[in-house]
Order: sequence, then structure tokens, then C-alpha cells
Amino acid sequence: MSSETQLSLFDDSTLNQQDLIPTSAKIPILPGTYPDMTELAQHCNQCHRCGLGDNRTHAVIGRGNSKAPIMIVGEAPGQNEDETGLPFVGKSGQLLEKILASVNLNTENDVYIANVNKCRPPDNRVPTADEMAACLPYLLEQIRLVDPKIILLTGATAVKGLTGDKRGITKIRGQWLEWQGRLCMPIFHPAYLLRNSSREVGGPKWLMWQDIQAVRAKFDQIPKNN
Repeated sequence: MSSETQLSLFDDSTLNQQDLIPTSAKIPILPGTYPDMTELAQHCNQCHRCGLGDNRTHAVIGRGNSKAPIMIVGEAPGQNEDETGLPFVGKSGQLLEKILASVNLNTENDVYIANVNKCRPPDNRVPTADEMAACLPYLLEQIRLVDPKIILLTGATAVKGLTGDKRGITKIRGQWLEWQGRLCMPIFHPAYLLRNSSREVGGPKWLMWQDIQAVRAKFDQIPKNN
């Protein structure tokens, strides 16, 4: 056995590097770091890669089918999500479930839901660029683990946080975008629909109905594995 090989047996730098992930945004999270959502969740609940972890009740990882063909990405947790540790569980979440059900989709079989940021910003403010950058590698690992065919990005912050596209949501909603070989569609955030209750043609709720039907049609084109 060579001296280099012998020394490598005592090299625990990889282990130490992974242990440091939750402590600093300067530590990279490489693709393949997490074998499953359980280990990723453990790190998220220990995480202080940005200041949001200082005041969280729970890190909000995700919910739904972890092998779903559709993944929905939101912005960041609100109060209900921080208290429960689950994304989209307040009024926005209830509306999202109704939108999915309107085209016979559900989180038990078809959808996995996560956020760009796993911890709640104070007063539900928009996450800063640094906060999104610190948390983005966790989301990238979630996308790798779920391996969705379709990603729905709810609101401009989710679009910007994942893809870097800074255009307003009204400019790009309903358009299919390609990101790293995956089909993405920006859609209105359910909270925006709650603030804009009109159902008139051309209004936000009418547009969402067009968008979710397009998602359903694309979903039906995906080859189903037997």
C-alpha cells in the first residue's frame, strides 16, 4: 500500500465539509450530497447559512409525493408554515389545493411542494438575494431527488430565486420555460389570487384557470412508467 493511499484512509475532510454545510453559506452543497429528504431536512433544521434560521420555529422542507412528476416551488414560509413545518398550509395552501383539484391533480400522487427559502422572513417580507442564494442549494438537491418533469414557480420571487429571471410575473406567467432540461411554468402565487378575487375574463383567476389547464395537458403528455 502506497503512503498516499495510507494517508487517504485518515482523510476525513469530506465528512467535515458536509458537517459544516448548515453553518456557513460559503460551504458548497454539491449535487448528490443528500441521499434522501430525511438527511436534507436534518440539515435544514440545523441551518444558519443565513440569518433567517435564528428566529424560525421550524424549517419548512416540503410536502407531497417525493417522487411526483410535478413540483411546485413557492417563495418562503409564512406564519402558518413556520408553526407547522409544512409549506402552503394556510389560506394560500387551501386555494392551491382547490386549483390542483380542479384538474384532478393532488399532492398525494402528482405534486411535491417546496419553497426557495426554508425559513420564514420577519413579517413575511420578501427574502433577500443573499438569503435566497444561501438556501438555493437545498432546493436544487430537492429537485434532484424528486426529479420532476414539470416545475411550477409561484410568483416572481420563486422565478427569480430558482432561474435568476427578474421579469415580473404578469409578463411571464403561463409561458413554458426551459431550465436545466426541465419544463417550468411561472404562475400567480395563490396569495395574489386571494387579493384579486374577480373571476372576469382576463383577470388573475381566469388566467390561472388557463394556466392550470395547460399544465394538466402537458402532464397528460408525459409518458407514464408502468
